[in-house]
Amino acid sequence: MKRDSPPHIVPRPDPFSFADLERWLDEHRVTEVECLVPDLTGVARGKILPRERFTEDRGMRLPEGTVALSVTGEVPRKGPYYDVIRSTDPDMHLRPDPGTVRIVPWATDPTAQVIHDCYDRDGRLVPFAPRSVLKRVCRMFDEAGWAPVVAPELEFYLVSRNDDPDMPLRAPVGRSGRPETSRQSYSIDAVNEFDPLFEDVYAYCEQMELNVDTLIHETGAGQMEINFFHAHPVSLADEVFFFKRTVREAALRHDMHATFMAKPIAGEPGSAMHVHQSLVEKASGRNLFSQADGTPSREFFWYIGGLQRYVPEAMAMLAPYVNSYRRLARYTAAPINIQWGSDNRTVGIRSPLAAPAARRVENRVIGADANPYLAMAATLACGFLGIRDRIEPSPECTGNAYHGEHDLPRSLGEALELLRESTALREVLGAEFVTVYTEVKEVEHEEYMKVISPWEREHLLLHV
Repeated sequence: MKRDSPPHIVPRPDPFSFADLERWLDEHRVTEVECLVPDLTGVARGKILPRERFTEDRGMRLPEGTVALSVTGEVPRKGPYYDVIRSTDPDMHLRPDPGTVRIVPWATDPTAQVIHDCYDRDGRLVPFAPRSVLKRVCRMFDEAGWAPVVAPELEFYLVSRNDDPDMPLRAPVGRSGRPETSRQSYSIDAVNEFDPLFEDVYAYCEQMELNVDTLIHETGAGQMEINFFHAHPVSLADEVFFFKRTVREAALRHDMHATFMAKPIAGEPGSAMHVHQSLVEKASGRNLFSQADGTPSREFFWYIGGLQRYVPEAMAMLAPYVNSYRRLARYTAAPINIQWGSDNRTVGIRSPLAAPAARRVENRVIGADANPYLAMAATLACGFLGIRDRIEPSPECTGNAYHGEHDLPRSLGEALELLRESTALREVLGAEFVTVYTEVKEVEHEEYMKVISPWEREHLLLHV
């Protein structure tokens, strides 16, 4: 796809200091700053400050419960949630991460966006903030002498604008004037139907210095996939966070919606966030998953064993909504179990064909609806536990894993119960986070159960 030449971009030095941040804001003539905090659902919370106020304060405060809301904006009324989050709702202190600064390419006035970390009054990271959880997991790898490397593949649907939640979603109309009505996997012409939109997406990404790679058309009608270059988990979670905002904004400007729901359209495949992951031994720079002779290492197999053992317990973070479990159905291009295999797309844990230096594991269970910080924290935590405890994987699956047993939780309620009972994940992710997360998700599940679905009216109204 042709890309327009990006506007001049001021290179960001590494490491990026507050002095560098101020120079960057000056060179971009920024007048406003969006101070962003990703909450448990991945929604951008925060404040918009004038440049002068941002420079003077270098941070801000928000109630600590701001990052611990359900997708409907609700919180528990009582219970263990308030053993972690005080009922007086005190402030948390937000500090900008200078290296996350990006221009807001669609803003009318020169505007920057900066992701902030959340700290308590004693200067400690708030343990239930998603970015804090991922940093906690990465610190465990760092202490072991390893550097985790990830590369997400993010699927999403373009759909016609939908103002009525009772109406099913439909594929959008492209340049031909006709909506897609069939599956167009890897079709170049199908992607080109939306050239004007993707020209904007690529231009925005270039201005924001997002490391996006390949764009393809996925299986579903109007379903796309974008691949990211591999990098450190925290920086890539930031990029996925920014990218979701970017695609939604670009789609609106072309009279469409972009959705990262796991299963937005009945009868069409769901959307995943496949995460490729490997480990680099910091002392030698070698891929920990390969031995000197190029064969898989013990750590490679133990990492897979950890994923097999703990992914079911982590599912509430990899498939965080009631809708998520509609995607994980047999013969729908989504895994139903945690078998593993080489170059096998029917399994939940795949090892792609690669040179020894690039040997990696792909977690195919994660949905596109997952919070990128929590999804990466969860999958890395499972692998870390596998290596730490030397968990051997099951034999490799060389056939069609869709013919196997369903090993994953079938509902959000079941997944939440498994996470609550997981002492290992509670240890690695933090007990306070697990408590807050499961309590918030329980409230969300209760909200969903108040809704009567069309299926119930159609099949139960006159038949029971």
